[in-house]
Amino acid sequence: MVERIPMSLAGNRRLREELERLERMERPEIVKAIEVARAHGDLSENAEYHAAKERQSLIEGRILELKDKLGRAEVIDCSKVSTDRAVFGTVVTLMDLTTEVEVTYQLLGPEEADVKKGSISVMSPLGRALLGKEVGDEVVTKTPGGMREFEVIDIASPTQQ
Repeated sequence: MVERIPMSLAGNRRLREELERLERMERPEIVKAIEVARAHGDLSENAEYHAAKERQSLIEGRILELKDKLGRAEVIDCSKVSTDRAVFGTVVTLMDLTTEVEVTYQLLGPEEADVKKGSISVMSPLGRALLGKEVGDEVVTKTPGGMREFEVIDIASPTQQ
């Protein structure tokens, strides 16, 4: 059975745009670069040719990876999720009970998670611990810095921020 990957509409759109750019722009450009490098003669000592072939390999690998992820994507419209509980797509505000610092994260899929931009994966330890929690619930989770305890302060949809 295929493992589905939860993904927001925006995340799905970004991956599709990247795939289209790779297939329509970068792939043809690298093919031309290989042809030009090949025309320079002896391929065994042609650094330009080897660099272009390596770039082609990276592009083709990323194309395959994107097609796989998009094929397994379970696209979820985050603006329509319930905010009664922490679920995929919701924006959860937490109070760190040790430091009393508030943090806010949107729960997204692994492909979209970026702590610096305020999103974490629902598959991360904290993301898994938050799923199903309500405002007022306490969450204890293991982080790289040790065990952390949070209280859920607020749950909102991305459009309510």
